[in-house]
This record gives sequence, structure tokens and C-alpha cells, in this order.
Amino acid sequence: MPRDNLLKGRVSIPGQIYHLTICTAGRKCWFTDFRCARIVVQRMRQLHDDRFMDSLAWVLMPDHLHWLIQLGEGKRLADVVRLFKGGSARDLNRYLHRQGSIWQRGYYDHALRREEDIKQVARYLVANPLRANMVQHIEEYPHWDAIWLQDS
Repeated sequence: MPRDNLLKGRVSIPGQIYHLTICTAGRKCWFTDFRCARIVVQRMRQLHDDRFMDSLAWVLMPDHLHWLIQLGEGKRLADVVRLFKGGSARDLNRYLHRQGSIWQRGYYDHALRREEDIKQVARYLVANPLRANMVQHIEEYPHWDAIWLQDS
């Protein structure tokens, strides 16, 4: 889908829950490197700590990120993604001693509707490594989290 089509109808609503999918440029598998993955996770946590959004659930796959967030008050979705992609790319390039794109232009977002079960969406996205046959049990995969860990 062309990037301009992704922008049509995109709205930032403070407090809205969004499911984001952000892919690496050329679908390069940067995150098979454990340290690269942790650099991305650190950037996600920084945005959460800085109150741009609440990170509800996420899974970092080798070449993309699925992230369930609740947008912070007075924040724009495009700004959150820009800060995430720019900061993580800068940190990754520094670690890898390289220059260039890490992330694809654009991203996919889905604003959850009231009738959608947030925990069900979180379970679905976190189960990506299982569906990809990367692990037998989600506990074996190191790059995911959800605020509902105590719930099954």
C-alpha cells in the first residue's frame, strides 16, 4: 500500500488506544541481534516514561514491531512514531557504526473501537512469535511485554 494511502483518515485522539505496526527498511532482520532489540525496547520505554503514551503490549519481531499504545493527553500519534523511529534509528546506527535507514517510511495504525477486547488484541499481537514458529512457548521469546502479565 502506498505511504500516502496510509495517511488518509489518520487522526490522533488523546486517550485513544492504537495498534501500531512499524517495519524495518527492506524488512531487514535487525532484531535477531539481542542488543539491537534492547536498544529499541529502551526507546519505547523512554517514550512511555516521558508520558507520550502508555505502552500496553508489544512484540518486537526480527523485522517489525507490533505495539499497542494509549496516546497521551495533548500528544499526536505521528509525533510519538517520529520520536520512536528517529531516536531508535539514531541509537541503533551508533551501536552498529553505520548510517542509513533502519525503519520503513510510514507505519500502519489501527484505532481500537470500543467493542474490541483490548486484552484479546494484546494476546494476538504478543503471540506473533508462536504463529511464526520461532518458539514453542511465548515465555521462550525475549522481546515482548504486556501490562496484563498477571492475567491469563
